[in-house]
Amino acid sequence: MNALDYFNARLQGTISPMDYLRSKQMDSEKYFLIDVRNGPAHLRNVIIKDANVIPEQELPNRLNEIPKDKEIILYCWDVWCNTAAKVAKFLLERDYRVKELTGGIAAWKEMDFPVSDSIQKNNSTDHCGC
Repeated sequence: MNALDYFNARLQGTISPMDYLRSKQMDSEKYFLIDVRNGPAHLRNVIIKDANVIPEQELPNRLNEIPKDKEIILYCWDVWCNTAAKVAKFLLERDYRVKELTGGIAAWKEMDFPVSDSIQKNNSTDHCGC
């Protein structure tokens, strides 16, 4: 793979927090944002505003909650976490349109973009799974 192919593929599979926020403001119905982080609930107490919380470990049992007619944006902890990449692969194999939010929630919070308190509706395990 040459450099141009690499960067085209990278841009096709990711979206920056700034680009996501700008695009969402222009067309709020285009995206479905999912927080796929595993781990202890007390560490996942803040989410990106309007995100849907579907931990990676629960995803296979909750596919019915994810619309196929929207672009799915996934995020996890930070640049070192590969949970969103694992979920992206899983969803792409099932014909979803998917992008990973670069930098995860760490980058989002660093930019002081909107967050909200997480509302845990389920009994997720506290195992990381990363």
